[in-house]
Amino acid sequence: MGDREEFLAWVDTRLKDAETALHNGDARPRRAIWSGGEPVTVFGAWRDAVGQTAVQSLFGLLEASFSDCASAEFEIVAADVVGDMAYTVGYERTETSVNGRPRKYALRATQVYRREDGEWKVVHRHADTMPEA
Repeated sequence: MGDREEFLAWVDTRLKDAETALHNGDARPRRAIWSGGEPVTVFGAWRDAVGQTAVQSLFGLLEASFSDCASAEFEIVAADVVGDMAYTVGYERTETSVNGRPRKYALRATQVYRREDGEWKVVHRHADTMPEA
């Protein structure tokens, strides 16, 4: 299995599991797959964060807001690995509760990853709501 295939297998398991856990109110798996170094950034559908302190604060806000995830799907449009860097571009479709109210939404999401000590870590996320068709 090549680098790209191994990376995509990681996306389909660890990343997907972390996002599902976050939407069930548990940010620990997401924190585990994010880089502990700098720089880290989020340009999010709800809020932006630059640097570890702001990113960790955002994860806490999301963790407190989400619960009861019924579905979390990630459709990859493009992805590649070049050395110790990788990226994904795709659509996220989620059914969860936000502050106790059921919600269903779709986001366009781009993420950048770097390999640290042999493991993939997220270093940047940009997500926004998809325009109505």
